[in-house]
Amino acid sequence: MNFDADFAKQVGTGRRRFQLRVRLRSQARRTVIYGPSGAGKSLTLQALAGLLSPDSGRISFGGEVLYDSATGIDMPARDRRFGYLFQDYALFPHLSVRQNIAFGLQRGLFSPRARDAGGEAVDQWLRTFELADVAAQRPDELSGGQRQRTALARALVNNPRALLLDEPFSALDPELRERMRAELDKLLNRIDIPVLMITHDPQDLVWFGEQAIYLRDGLVVEPPPVPAQLSAAASLRLV
Repeated sequence: MNFDADFAKQVGTGRRRFQLRVRLRSQARRTVIYGPSGAGKSLTLQALAGLLSPDSGRISFGGEVLYDSATGIDMPARDRRFGYLFQDYALFPHLSVRQNIAFGLQRGLFSPRARDAGGEAVDQWLRTFELADVAAQRPDELSGGQRQRTALARALVNNPRALLLDEPFSALDPELRERMRAELDKLLNRIDIPVLMITHDPQDLVWFGEQAIYLRDGLVVEPPPVPAQLSAAASLRLV
């Protein structure tokens, strides 16, 4: 299943206006939208997810129309059935690992019960991501990898049809960033759904960029040349 989008969105007022004009079609299981800070990557991801309504245009996924200004279609984010991994993971500090994952099943704002929150649906992801031993712990008691796996499990517990990742490594120091890339790559190899990531880091292209879409100043443009060392690293990973 692929995203097919052609939409416009203006944000800001007065002199501080930003015009997003995106045309893209994802054609791979792993697609990376990359570009410098301020290019409009997060706005694009939010529009695809249903967290932001464009001013005009059309967005579809797998042939299903999600947004169409001409016909008045604007499917709510919940009904689009996408998993969304936030940049800082957005875990609830007062909830346990189990409760954080189970929150992905909730329709209201009530906290899931601590002991058996989510039942078998949560148990499955606790086992899959090796989190069963820390299920009762809170985010501040976890390692960086455990926090990432908890956030990913929450994004997947509802069986989404695609996974959207918002700069998942940007807040990490370089050494931890490389370890987390390797861990996320391993986890994604265990699940069979399309992945769309946004990033400003060319290293993410090496790990996840089966298809690369370059965004600059709110527009999809031709990408700059990939540095030779990154091309070599990408070739090694494909062997």
